[in-house]
Amino acid sequence: MEKEMTRIQLLSNDTIDKIAAGEVVERPASVVKELVENSIDGGATAITVEIKEGGISFIRVTDNGEGIAPDQVREAFLRHSTSKIREVDDLHRIYSLGFRGEALSSIAAVAQVEMMTKQKDQLLGIHYCIENGKEISHSQVGVPEGTTILVKNLFFHTPARKKFLKTAATEGGYIADLCEHLAMSKPEIAFRFIVNGQVKFHTSGNGDMKEIIYRIFGRDFVKELIWLEASKEGVSFTGYLGKPILNRSNRNFENCFVNGRYVKSSLLQKAIEEAYRPYLMQHKFPFVVLHFRFDPRLVDVNVHPTKMDIRITDSQKVVELIIREIGKALQQKELMPRMEQLDTIREARPLPEAAERSRVPEPFEQKRMEEYQVQESFFYGAPESGGREAEEKLPPEGLSSTPQPSLINEDKGEELQRQEYHRPEQLNLFEEKIIKQENRQRFQLLGQVFSTYWLVGYEDQLLFVDQHAAHEKVKFERLMREYKQGEIISQNLQPPMILHLTQKEEAALNEYQSYFQALGFVWEDFGSHSIAMRAMPVELYGKNEKDFFEEILDELVENGCKGTPEVIQEKITSMSCKAAVKGNQTMSNSEMQALMEQMLMLENPYHCPHGRPTMISMSKQELEKKFKRIV
Repeated sequence: MEKEMTRIQLLSNDTIDKIAAGEVVERPASVVKELVENSIDGGATAITVEIKEGGISFIRVTDNGEGIAPDQVREAFLRHSTSKIREVDDLHRIYSLGFRGEALSSIAAVAQVEMMTKQKDQLLGIHYCIENGKEISHSQVGVPEGTTILVKNLFFHTPARKKFLKTAATEGGYIADLCEHLAMSKPEIAFRFIVNGQVKFHTSGNGDMKEIIYRIFGRDFVKELIWLEASKEGVSFTGYLGKPILNRSNRNFENCFVNGRYVKSSLLQKAIEEAYRPYLMQHKFPFVVLHFRFDPRLVDVNVHPTKMDIRITDSQKVVELIIREIGKALQQKELMPRMEQLDTIREARPLPEAAERSRVPEPFEQKRMEEYQVQESFFYGAPESGGREAEEKLPPEGLSSTPQPSLINEDKGEELQRQEYHRPEQLNLFEEKIIKQENRQRFQLLGQVFSTYWLVGYEDQLLFVDQHAAHEKVKFERLMREYKQGEIISQNLQPPMILHLTQKEEAALNEYQSYFQALGFVWEDFGSHSIAMRAMPVELYGKNEKDFFEEILDELVENGCKGTPEVIQEKITSMSCKAAVKGNQTMSNSEMQALMEQMLMLENPYHCPHGRPTMISMSKQELEKKFKRIV
């Protein structure tokens, strides 16, 4: 019996919608993302996200935006219906977060959806229900201005999709992470996130990014931020750089936003990491919150339905700009870790929430919101500079931002009136660099302890210097400068060192001979796949020169290189390490003094080439706290 030929036929609209929903609606967080982005594009200044059971059974997004016209509510749920673009050329000048016109139709295809919306000039709003892509009801109703969308029982008609979801707690965590990024992307919008009836976090919408960071990551992060602002040739970026002490073991704290959209761009991440490389140990990543503004014609966001990935035109110039500007910002600030920093920096954590636990959607509490914004502005104030001075308005450590009648000194049982409280003044060491030549007379070298560390006094600070890390950094800076200028000094070997090479090693040595020569290696052919090494870098003389040379050769044979190989910088780091004074090695006062003066000439004296700190500081105030002289 012959097999019947398979016929080509059009898919039903229901099938098409469910296929499209598979790309757009991956999990509850995808629903929240699409709905909140619609709220933002709709001009909302306050948005509340509420979920139950990780968003699987219940999601509600409420906003105070412009709403949807009564005669367009049905059209909003049709595929490829959007108010953001009209023709293909509009894709090259997109400022809105959404533009595909797939979100509502995709969500309605896999869940029970209910919408209430009203425009400002309308007496009544619209209550619309749709389920499995089919309209259930459409009626007029009295509702506040804005839009509320409820999504219930996600994937109730597609149980195969539902079984791939994780636990409610995990799915809720994805939504929490998303809401935090949305809040950081739009600091001018008040966000409120509610889980199972409890407020998890809220922001004031006063436009100050530092307040958002405070709400999400905590006070310890706010203390260690550097403001950055740069602009050139159609690209600008502003935001906060975390000082190197805020490093983490993954990239989750690299927050990049392009034209108001949170993105995960390997290009931007690599540029940021390259700028931080002199300050961090290997496999450590920085904390940043950066907002990039590109001419829309330079960015393609139409890469994937999630719009998380982007393509950037002339990416090399962008990378160079990021590396240069972040590098300048880090060099201009004092980056020496303080003793108290090492004790207090912890993993990110949300702050305790306010006692009030109202279930009423945030945008409808207009009076309360206005009062709240006044209060937040007082403590976090968003200055015109973008929030650089906001830290000074944070309440002193241990004090509530809510006015209190008095403070109690628990040790003495004395009541201290607030008007008598004075925040301790500290020498402003951590905004302006102190390790520089102009300050050499102000340092007092006190001595060496444990044959490894130096004690150095500077005004009201006590510095602890790691002699190996410090000497290693001095050596590294000098070797890198000499390498770039082709001036590394070589030491002749008598007699020459004979090395036998494999064919791969010989080919690699011939291909990269200019790099080896720039490092100070001098050799000549000795026949039979052998070379006679006649000179080595002077820094390596007597320090396993043969092993060092073979390490570089092995790396190049295995991985090759493009441009100037990273392995060269790594090996210069190794050269510096091998040549530097070691721990448990006694140094004379004159040797320490000479090395200290060399450190004062470095651009970045605070971290060794491996990213370890060369020194840490302890203030007089912190020392007096330890001895209970002050409380």
